[in-house]
Amino acid sequence: MRSEAARANRQGIVDMIAMHGLERCDTCRKARAWLDQRGVPYRFNDYRDQPVEDRGLLAYARQLGWDRLVNRGGRTWRDLPESARAPQSDTDWLDPVRAHPTFIRRPLLVFPDGSAAVGFSASRYASLFP
Repeated sequence: MRSEAARANRQGIVDMIAMHGLERCDTCRKARAWLDQRGVPYRFNDYRDQPVEDRGLLAYARQLGWDRLVNRGGRTWRDLPESARAPQSDTDWLDPVRAHPTFIRRPLLVFPDGSAAVGFSASRYASLFP
């Protein structure tokens, strides 16, 4: 009986949506509030405490494209050497993202099937969670 409960709990965690972002990010707070108000279960991971693994980043970049996954508008990105700001390969993208996980757009939602979505708008979330 204990193993069934443990298995069910593990299954629930595996089947839960993962939201990656920053605890203090206003957009992440809005997205979390939207999910909370509608009772959508999710698990929140702060990029700084739990960086997204390379394998995951590569999978999300294949789905979304690096240009959509990475926010290149901030000062930290602009302060990178020019060669780092013009990535040509997955490795070129991964290096600065590993060093600065906040380059990943927020929030990053990862669904149980492995699909991903970035950013927040109430209308987009309403279509994702009808």
